[in-house]
Amino acid sequence: MPSVNREPWELSTLEDLLSLAAQMEQEAIDGYVALADRMREMKRPDLAEIFESLVIEEKSHLAKVVDWQEAGPRPNRQVVSGNREELFDDEGAGTVAPDMLSAYRAFSMAVRNEERAFVFWTYVSAHAQSDEIKSASERMAGEELGHVAKLRRERRLAFHSERDKMLTIGAVDIAPLEQRLALHVQSIAANATGGESRELQSLAQQSSERAESLRKAPFASASLSLRSSPSAIERVMPLCETLAECYLDIGARATSDEEANRSNSFAGQLIDCLRVLRSLPPSCLSGGV
Repeated sequence: MPSVNREPWELSTLEDLLSLAAQMEQEAIDGYVALADRMREMKRPDLAEIFESLVIEEKSHLAKVVDWQEAGPRPNRQVVSGNREELFDDEGAGTVAPDMLSAYRAFSMAVRNEERAFVFWTYVSAHAQSDEIKSASERMAGEELGHVAKLRRERRLAFHSERDKMLTIGAVDIAPLEQRLALHVQSIAANATGGESRELQSLAQQSSERAESLRKAPFASASLSLRSSPSAIERVMPLCETLAECYLDIGARATSDEEANRSNSFAGQLIDCLRVLRSLPPSCLSGGV
């Protein structure tokens, strides 16, 4: 959604509006191409194919904009930087462990990007300086709304396809996962040297201590039910991210300051562990990222 400091309705010509639309579509294409490339590198061809399908979809949007540009006066092809709206957001998909992603999450991200674009063009239309710009921005909003509907259908299909393949992590399940994380990190530490090895050993020890703490005093938030893929607990990075999400979820649901502080402290330790793991070469991560 446009920020309060920007005024997209100041677009004074149809050429500027279409040039802005083309830039926004190209930004989405570049974003999905980068995500598809990363999924290929991370050995997730299933997700790569989804992002590649989104690239094809966005290219079809761009082709329409170009057709509209060519049907009118010669476009400027440049938009004043003050009017530039960056609406594409990969929502962390470019950095999160691929095992934490799914087709449902990928389509959800795409839906939200299209919804932001729809709101943007509706906003432009509402503040248009001319009937020509109002009509064109309404046409852009209509296109985006159609994309939203299509992607929502894809997301719904992905949800039904995946829901029986997910595991549910309850509050009582966290201690064994912490112990598994400790073993992962110890294995990585054994192949490291010097300060790096000592830091990893310290992180493994923290994980073992959290596991012991949870066995002695489980969190009261037994209602926690975080859904994750089975593969997310088999490798160190997605397991670490899953545990961080567990603790953040518990902290948000906590009914006492003591439980909130404890879970947030554990989440902070996991985030620090992620920082260290992300600094390592992929070859060191025993099974990859």
